[in-house]
Amino acid sequence: MRGVAEQIDIRIGSEPKASAAVVRDALGVGVAVGLSGFAFGVTSAGAGLSIAQSCALSLLVFTGASQFALVGALAAGGNPLTAAAGAFFLGVRNAFYGLRLSGLLGLPRPVRPLAAHWVIDETSAVALAQPDRRTARLGFTVTGLSLYVLWNLTTLAGAVGANALGDTAAWGLDAAGPAVFLALLAPMLRGTVERAAAGLGVLLVLGCLPLLPAGVPVLVAALAAPAVLAAQGLRARRATGEGGVR
Repeated sequence: MRGVAEQIDIRIGSEPKASAAVVRDALGVGVAVGLSGFAFGVTSAGAGLSIAQSCALSLLVFTGASQFALVGALAAGGNPLTAAAGAFFLGVRNAFYGLRLSGLLGLPRPVRPLAAHWVIDETSAVALAQPDRRTARLGFTVTGLSLYVLWNLTTLAGAVGANALGDTAAWGLDAAGPAVFLALLAPMLRGTVERAAAGLGVLLVLGCLPLLPAGVPVLVAALAAPAVLAAQGLRARRATGEGGVR
């Protein structure tokens, strides 16, 4: 009985330390990524969107890569529908995150629609890295709250500042959006498959730019992922077949 009691005391004492570590990590992610909202606000203003439109995108869409893709296509003169379609395809990945997080977090049904708005790369990464449901919920909530608040505040600051400066291209701020977009994308390119898909996507965009209207090359580049996955599957089947013959 004494040994069991000591183990319980150790677990109870370790919970505050574990919670503090989760909060620290979650705030670090939220602050680091949230500051990128400034670049989005500048880019959005440079694309011709008003301050209200820029803020509405961050409040209602809240998925950085999709937002940058949308305003980038608009800035290039793309059709709003094709720009929105490209942003939509980028945002589809969040639905797959949601499937995984639904079982992990086990949130009450009334809360799920609100929590779904915070299902993005960063909140998913922090939540999935936790060892149990309690810390996963804590990491998801702290990351989502800090990132959402800071992203929207910096979007407002960036849009207001860009409007005050005037022509963002004259200050070189038009490059801020693409630079941050690449910074958000880079951590995802960890494996050979991801890098191959990114490389093929770049080639498709460059090949289609002179031929297709602005915004459409981004949609064509979305074909890179299924193409690379199909090639990988074919290669795996061939390797399996050769192994079976031997």
